[in-house]
Amino acid sequence: MPLTILPRLYWLLLIVLLGANRTWALAPEAIQGETLGEMINALQNRHYEGKSYDDALSAAHLDAYIDTLDPQKMFFTLEDVNSFQVYRTTLDDAGREGNLDPAFTIFTKYQANLTTRLEAILVELPTAVPNFDYGVSEYLTIDGDDIAWAASPSELDDRWRKRLKNQALSLKLADKPMEEIAPTLKKRYSNQLNRLQQYNERDVFAIYANALTELYDPHTSYFSPRRAENFDINMSLSFDGIGAVLQVDDEYTKVVRLVPAGPADKQGELSPSDLIIGVGQGAEGPMEDVVGWRLDEVVDLIRGPRETTVRLEVIPGKGKTDQRQVVAIERNKVKLEEQAAQSELLELEDADGVTRKVGVIEIPAFYIDFAALRRGDDDYKSTTRDVKKLIEGLEEQGAEALVIDLRNNGGGSLQEANDLTGLFIEYGPTVQIRSAERKVWRDGKRRRSDYYQGPVAVLINRLSASASEIFAGAIQDYGRGIVLGDRSFGKGTVQTLLGMPEGQLKVTESKFYRISGDSTQHRGVVPDIDFPSLFDPGEIGESALDNALDWDQISPVRHREYSLFSSLIPTLSERHQSRIKQDPDYTYLVDQVLMATETRGLKSLPLNEEERMALRDSQEQKALEIENKRRLAQGLEPLDSLRAEDESTTEDSADVIVAVDESDDLNAGGAILDDSPNTDDSEDDPTDVLLIEAGRILADTLALTGPSNAAATAQR
Repeated sequence: MPLTILPRLYWLLLIVLLGANRTWALAPEAIQGETLGEMINALQNRHYEGKSYDDALSAAHLDAYIDTLDPQKMFFTLEDVNSFQVYRTTLDDAGREGNLDPAFTIFTKYQANLTTRLEAILVELPTAVPNFDYGVSEYLTIDGDDIAWAASPSELDDRWRKRLKNQALSLKLADKPMEEIAPTLKKRYSNQLNRLQQYNERDVFAIYANALTELYDPHTSYFSPRRAENFDINMSLSFDGIGAVLQVDDEYTKVVRLVPAGPADKQGELSPSDLIIGVGQGAEGPMEDVVGWRLDEVVDLIRGPRETTVRLEVIPGKGKTDQRQVVAIERNKVKLEEQAAQSELLELEDADGVTRKVGVIEIPAFYIDFAALRRGDDDYKSTTRDVKKLIEGLEEQGAEALVIDLRNNGGGSLQEANDLTGLFIEYGPTVQIRSAERKVWRDGKRRRSDYYQGPVAVLINRLSASASEIFAGAIQDYGRGIVLGDRSFGKGTVQTLLGMPEGQLKVTESKFYRISGDSTQHRGVVPDIDFPSLFDPGEIGESALDNALDWDQISPVRHREYSLFSSLIPTLSERHQSRIKQDPDYTYLVDQVLMATETRGLKSLPLNEEERMALRDSQEQKALEIENKRRLAQGLEPLDSLRAEDESTTEDSADVIVAVDESDDLNAGGAILDDSPNTDDSEDDPTDVLLIEAGRILADTLALTGPSNAAATAQR
């Protein structure tokens, strides 16, 4: 009997042979096979790379699928993995025929293994937890890449013993009463077992399909009907929720980024890379443990009616510690208007002691109201229109230079990135776009017109992506301003949504290039003067993603070289370095970066209680030393403990979308709003010392260029 037409009886027989694990074996539906065939055709013919789904990619697909199911190597043994190698060079052939039998066979084995494991844990927990010996010196490896497949069931048993011991120790150090630890873990694993049995055919197909799409690049992905619905919600101009984009990270739900000016962003305590381990409803509702939950189920818990409170228990994303934090957020409507550009005026002294007025324009996203534009509304909202008005207002207040703050701006409308650049150059191209067919076209300002001629600094960080990188790169290439901050995200690709028989395929079709010919892909925009960043480039950014497209170059475009400030950069950098040595807030930020880098370097966690407490205490002591170093430099009394400071902070509820998918893509006509949290604009806030320093660099620029250039403004 051909493999492609195996009846459902085959799947029933298979599950019986695997141990009749109390669940009906899942079987692929015809529409999913049809979808797989069309998806493969689209990937080969529409993707920018044009890679063929051949035997080599089949082998990589198998590895990716197994790794997606078992990233920590906790469910499959080496024997299991070896048994799957029969499919190593045949997935491509099966896929073109719409044959999903290999995918479901492997998943059935995964489901059977995990079901058996979870049931055994539930039996063992009550006696195992009280008998854990926390005096033994042993370690849990926390990086799946450093672990080999277990050679025997007993080796896998020992991994699970250490995993349970680590979870119990973590709860113990988080002050969970000993008698509550086993019941807490039992509830967690019972929930995981229940959810495991709730997987359906669409779930299995989505995992298998995305294991293939991710081999083309990290922004090409398959959306199941449910996931496509969430993607559409995230792209809308207004929605209800908390304004957080989430993804699965092993058994945790991880915060990827926050919608700018959304409720979570306003509340200020939730951050990218935080791990959500519990969700509670209302101000005092019970906290539901969500470790190991399906992403859509966590999303359903976090979503809710407007003006209601949701509480998230999180592990802070700065390192794998035993710390916990509860963040209360009020769900609300996230509006486009709240993501609009905003301005403020800084008054800062230059190196000569002269007070300079520097305007700041913060742009959370590149937005445009296409519906209003198509209706012919005269006053439709757009980034460029708003920024033009803000520039005029700042000039009226005496601003001599401008900081364009693009930190955490994840992108948006390509049209707006081009038009915004046009406010700062007389005319010329902004970006080059190369298609999969290697055809190149250019976009930008086609007519000469007035423009702002004063000094400009563009402030970016690791979360500045897509449209932000196009704007920053153009300003840098034209020599119209100085780029400050951290190397940007490095997303230089364009995606298109294609309808499939079931769900949608988001596929990378084009690539962005700067007018210098350099791609923004992978490498991002490199600042002229570097600022420290708390974001780990090994975890955040295009270069941290598997199978990211490479950086490359094409021919540059002839363009005007303004070069007003390039000769000043060495002097500005020297003054910057001299100044920050005396700035306690800047030193505080640098010290935080060093501590976070050290914490992220942990490859294993001690399961000995004294060693674990020593690790935690060491981290807390370093944090206290950093804080007191800053306080003493500011003439403040040192703290005895950071806990006292934490207890003095409030957990005020602020206004909340939980979107499941990344939406950091640009297309030729979409206002795709995607971002991460903005920092507070208060000068007293140490996290915003970077904005103040950017303003000071511009103040130095004004001093060095003299009064004639300092006063230059647009002729309108």
